[in-house]
Formats: sequence, structure tokens, C-alpha cells
Amino acid sequence: MSNIPIEAYLIVSTVMFFAGVYGFLTRRNMLTILMSLELMLNAADINFAVFNRYFFPGQMDGVFFSLFAIGVSAAETALAIAIIINIYRNLKNINIDEVNKMKF
Repeated sequence: MSNIPIEAYLIVSTVMFFAGVYGFLTRRNMLTILMSLELMLNAADINFAVFNRYFFPGQMDGVFFSLFAIGVSAAETALAIAIIINIYRNLKNINIDEVNKMKF
């Protein structure tokens, strides 16, 4: 076990998560919203690894689950960036407020 207490990891994860929530709720640019979403997912991955190490020190289930979640979020990010590029080609803008113009 490391000398760093579990509370330190949880504080870092909490700060990351709420920074992501703040960015998700306050930003209007699609790329910054996507980065905020990824920040929240990475905070959850930190929690998986930390709780696995704390509750089951000899097993690697939480770490493997975190790696799987990182792989899924990478695929999700690639798809979201492709959608954002498509929106930019049509509108020349990637603000959330302008996306409703694509309906017509």
C-alpha cells in the first residue's frame, strides 16, 4: 500500500468531477463541453482504481474496469469529434446555441 491516504485521491477526483460539471453547465462551445465530459469520466475512473485498491488490494478488477471505460470514452470522443467537425462544416460555428438551426 502507498503512503498516500485514500482521502487525497477522493479529493482530487471530486475536484475533477465538479470542475467537469461546472464546465459542462456553463460553456457553450461543443469542444469545451466534450472536454468537461471527459474530465468527469476520468474522475470516475480514478474512483474505480482507488476503491479497488482500498477494498481488494490483491485484485485488479477496478483497474481493468477503468481501462475498459477509458477505451469506451476514447471511442465516444472520436465519434463526438467527428460529429462536431460535421456541424462546423455546415454552420461554421460550434456553439450549442446555433445547433438548432440544423433542423431546417
